[in-house]
Amino acid sequence: MFDAETGIDDNEPTSLVNLTGNKALIFWIGNFCLGLGILGILAIAGWQHDPTILCLILLCCGLGYIYHGPPFRLGYQGLGEILCFFSFGPLAVSAAYYSQTQAWSATSLAVSPILGISTSLILFCSHFHQVEDDLAAGKRSPVVRLGTRRSAQMLPWLSGTIFGLIAVLVVLKVFPVWLLLVFISLPTAMSLCRHALTYHDQPDRVRNCKFFAVSLHFWSSLLLCLGFVLSTFV
Repeated sequence: MFDAETGIDDNEPTSLVNLTGNKALIFWIGNFCLGLGILGILAIAGWQHDPTILCLILLCCGLGYIYHGPPFRLGYQGLGEILCFFSFGPLAVSAAYYSQTQAWSATSLAVSPILGISTSLILFCSHFHQVEDDLAAGKRSPVVRLGTRRSAQMLPWLSGTIFGLIAVLVVLKVFPVWLLLVFISLPTAMSLCRHALTYHDQPDRVRNCKFFAVSLHFWSSLLLCLGFVLSTFV
C-alpha cells in the first residue's frame, strides 16, 4: 500500500491496487485480514494463558511496518530483505511452533533460516524489473545498490545457501536424512538463477523472475515439510 502511495507500483501489472483499480478496497481488505489474524492470535494466547505468541506476532507486524511505513521506510534503504528474513524466518517459524507446543525447539530454529532465505529471495527478485521506478522514488533496493548484473550473480550463492544448510545439518544429524528430499527442488533454483543471469538488464523479460523465486520457495518448503513427516514414520 505504501509503495502505491509513492508511485513505485504504477508500472507493476501484478500489483493488487493496479489489478483492482481500487486502492481503498485493498487497504480495507488488508486491514480486515490483519484484524482477523490478530484476533486468532489473541485467542491462542488466551487459551494458552501465555502472551508469548502474541509478542512474537506483534514483533513480526512491527518489522513489516518499519519496512514500508513512515517515518521508517527501511525498505527504501535496502534493508527490506533483512527484515523479511527475520519476520518470515526465525520469528514466524518460532511463532508457528510455539502456538502448537507452547515450547521452543532447536530443530525449528535450525529450519527457520532456510525459510527466511527462500522467502527473502522473492522480495529480492521482485526488484530486478523496477530499478528505474525505484530510483525515481528514492528507493535504494539491493538491486539498485548492486546493479542488476551483480545482483543476478548473487542468486546462485543465495539460493545455494538453502541446500548447503540442509546438507550440513543432515550430516550433523540435526535434521533427518529425509530432508535431502529438498534437493528435488534444485532444478527450480537453477532455472531461477539462469533466468536472472540471462535477462537481468531486460525489465520486460526479467519481470517474472520473482515467480521463479515463488516456485523455489513453494517446492523447497513443501519438500522440507514432507521430509519431516516421512521421518516420523520411517
